[in-house]
Amino acid sequence: MNYIAISDLRANLMKALKQVEKGTTLIITSRGKPVAKLVPTDDSVKQAQNKLKELKKTAKIHDILSPVSETWKAER
Repeated sequence: MNYIAISDLRANLMKALKQVEKGTTLIITSRGKPVAKLVPTDDSVKQAQNKLKELKKTAKIHDILSPVSETWKAER
């Protein structure tokens, strides 16, 4: 976590937002005391898409509708 004074945040807002966009958390201070926290958004949709892309690399597509000869045990 990085600390930034309110006056510096006002002067460098776009720079600070770009840092947060890259994943940095900023603690905003007023007279040296923390007053707020600026954190990256929780982009769960993008995270899910990235996980699916990773699964796609190793997943195998098969016919899931036709009966198979294997017997399965159901756990209770």
